[in-house]
Amino acid sequence: MSDTDTGAVSIPLKLPKLERQFFEVRALKSLLLTGLTWIAAILASVPLFSVIYKLAVNGGSRLDWEALSALPPAGFEMGGGFGNAIIGTLVMVGIGAALSVPIGILAALYLAILAPQSTLAQTSRFLSKVLTGFPSILAGVFAYATVVLWMGSYSAWAGGIALAVLMLPTVTLAAEEAMRQVPQRMKDAAYGMGCTRSQVIWKVVLPTSLPGVLTGVILAVAGAAGESAPLLFTALFSNYFISELAEPTASLSILIYNFSGMPFDNQLELAWAASLVLVLIVLVFNILARLIGRSRF
Repeated sequence: MSDTDTGAVSIPLKLPKLERQFFEVRALKSLLLTGLTWIAAILASVPLFSVIYKLAVNGGSRLDWEALSALPPAGFEMGGGFGNAIIGTLVMVGIGAALSVPIGILAALYLAILAPQSTLAQTSRFLSKVLTGFPSILAGVFAYATVVLWMGSYSAWAGGIALAVLMLPTVTLAAEEAMRQVPQRMKDAAYGMGCTRSQVIWKVVLPTSLPGVLTGVILAVAGAAGESAPLLFTALFSNYFISELAEPTASLSILIYNFSGMPFDNQLELAWAASLVLVLIVLVFNILARLIGRSRF
């Protein structure tokens, strides 16, 4: 039976146009907000790119193998470099990472898996967040009072401990967040197969959350590499290559601080070159953190 037999009249459906109308209010608002976002992003990046350009121009001209490997020159000497500062920075950051990463990961396991709602966990989580805004110079004062005075000398140990204090909250909070994002069904499946809690942690939680944990570790290392205030109180400085950990140790940040205030062109050029190297080190760590963070789950 057709529509004509029943007397029904078919009305064609009027489908809405799905094409974007440029002069619609929503389209104009979206275009305006997008433009403002781009303008804000460009303005925010101007200081960054201006600093990088300035470092590349002033520091790149002096960046050579001698600058990367030689010892710092005396006042009126020409040439020289900051090889001892590069090694000292890597050594103290390595000490800080060796101390803070295991403690931070174990603390994150307790906060995220073992007892996330306990009073101790809530207190530790609060203190970790407070420590993220902890002034770095206070970490140096703490290491000076506890390590330098006890050892009777400035040292790489003291500098590494001061950096570890600054790195610990970043590692802990990043690792906790990464472990919290492990799907509960994966842990439940492991328990259903008869795994113990320790097996679930070692075989499921840690491997799955590893990219996020590494991201936090790399960001903490990048932040510690550029610190200067804690090292003034702990490692001080040295014009020689480090021979043992219990002696004053050079670092890039302190070398930049010392040389930038000198009236000699050679030292000023080395300060620019050392600043470029330090920025490149931090940039490499941040890029690694971004690349590793993309591979999460």
